[in-house]
Parts: sequence; C-alpha cells; structure tokens
Amino acid sequence: MSPSRATPATAATAATTTDWQSAPPESQGMQAAAVAETLQSGEGVPALRALLAARNGVLVAERYYGGARADELQAVQSVTKSVCSMLVGLALRDGRIRSLDETVAQLIPEAIAEVPGSPAAALTLGQILSGRTGLGFEPMRFRELAASRQLVRHVLSRPAEPVPPPGWSYNDAMVALLAPILSRAHGGENLSTIAERQLFMPLGIASHRWQRDRDGEPLAPGGLVLRPRDLLKLAAVMNDGGRWRGTEVLPEDWVADSLTSRGPATWRVRPVSEIGYGLLWFTGRLHGHRVAWGWGYGAQYALLVPDLKLVVATAATAPPPAALVAQNDAVMALVARLVQAAAG
Repeated sequence: MSPSRATPATAATAATTTDWQSAPPESQGMQAAAVAETLQSGEGVPALRALLAARNGVLVAERYYGGARADELQAVQSVTKSVCSMLVGLALRDGRIRSLDETVAQLIPEAIAEVPGSPAAALTLGQILSGRTGLGFEPMRFRELAASRQLVRHVLSRPAEPVPPPGWSYNDAMVALLAPILSRAHGGENLSTIAERQLFMPLGIASHRWQRDRDGEPLAPGGLVLRPRDLLKLAAVMNDGGRWRGTEVLPEDWVADSLTSRGPATWRVRPVSEIGYGLLWFTGRLHGHRVAWGWGYGAQYALLVPDLKLVVATAATAPPPAALVAQNDAVMALVARLVQAAAG
C-alpha cells in the first residue's frame, strides 16, 4: 500500500501529556530476562520493524528493527478496520447512527439509489462489522479494490458471492462501505478527520497518514499509518474498557461488544487457538488466556490480554503472499512469549 496525504501534528500538546510512561518489566511483574530474550529474538525475523508491550498502563518493552525508529509511522494495514469499528462505536454513542440493525440502504440511501439492485442494500451494519455478510471477497484483491474509480458504486455493484459455513468472510469490499457510512453520519467529514478529532487527539496521537481511494477518500479496510506506540494505545484503550489513563474514550459496552466473538473465523495463526471474530476484532486464546487483536497484513498486531492487563503491538513489512503465513506465525510467536513473561 502507498499511504498518502500526511496529517499535520495538530495534537502535539496532547501528545506530551498522554504518551507512554516507561518502566522496567520487572516493576510490572514481568520476567525481565524473558522479555529481553524475546526482544533479542525479534532480530531473527527479518520483516519485523517494531515490538512493544505495556502492562498496567506502563510501557515495559520497546524495540525497533531493520533501521526503524520510534518516531517513524508504520502501516498498520487491516488494523484500520478495528479503528473504524471504534469510530462506529462513537457514532452510536453520539446518536449519529441509531443501531447495528440499520441496513446499508438506510445508512447511505443516496448511494443505494444509484445501484438499486445491490446485494449489499439489505445488509446490516452489524453483519459488516462481524464478518457475517454471507458474501465473499478475496483478501489479496485489496489493491484492485483501492484502485477502483467510484469505489462505493463499484462495491455496491459487485455480484453476490455466497460463502460456505460457518458464514464468516473477510470482506474488504463490504468494510469499504464504512467510509461513506461514517462520513454521511458526520455530515460529510472523512474518516481521517473523524478519527483525528474523536479518537486520536484524546489519545495524544499527534500524526498519522491514511491511504486514499481514487476519489480522494480514506479507505476503511486498510491504509492507516501510525507510530507503533500509538498502535499500542489503541489496544490499551480496548483493554481498559474504553479508557485511557482513567478517562473514557470509548463506551465500555461498545468495547465489550466488540471483543465478544460472534462465531468462529476461518483464519489461523499459531499458537492462538479458538479464533473467532467480534466487531472487526479477532478473538481467541493464547497460552490459556483470552485475547483479542487487530490484525493487519504481514503481522501488524494490536493485541490485548485483559486478565494480564497486557497489550502488545507489532509492525512488520508486507511480505509476498507465499510468505504470509510463516511471517504471521513468527511474529505471533514473539507476542506469545511476552504473554508468557507476564503470566509468570
């Protein structure tokens, strides 16, 4: 992906007061030697660019690889979807969207009027967020989707591609509709502006980039670029019931709903088991602990472990499709070692 259009650092003041506080891992009950060994092992994963962990709201592990820097923005790929889910939660809180039962036809009626027979028209917002649209899409076609002219019309014009049981599908095309849905709910503002005002500024996220479609609109399925420290903040907010340093950023009930599996997902990454899907967040178990994570192409992870008060964020370069599974597993293995270091 080729991110474009940098967003100025309009939240610089907030960043100085809401960035991470750091401490040695042992001060937060983590095995210091295990943490150090895990960070060193990251050197053996050539694509890895960042590995960070925080416990009890304190940054306890941080290392960059391959020449990456702490202040460098990294593509989070499909973790963008999880961020869009957070924005939906805020729109529901503010009454801009009434419920997850609203259909695409109700949410973007003007667009549907141009494609009246669209298979997407009757889908609910909840179906899109939970990956239960019943419609398929090949994930490796994201670039083709992003390059489409009149993206919304292109998506709505797609023929139905039914998926087999259990009915879950990772559908970038349907998730792309969140951009016009949220924009319409906010009076025409785009995703980047909405996220900056409602989510990034309260977290002290001072800068970001967001890939645009051919019409100049930020993409919902992927394209967000953040500092790894800021990706870690998003996981931390979800891990603390929507709060950042005691201040509510997201509604607690929305966070709980987002992290509750709606059923199994077909994707796998070792050593996570029982993989399911909430509202654009993956769910599962890792070494016996319930986890949830945003998952971007090439092992961009924003993972939370509620019972350990632990969050982990990673950044990596995008691999060719043939190397994807191995890279996902290699980076998740490092994440799992940090979970073990916290579990004792």
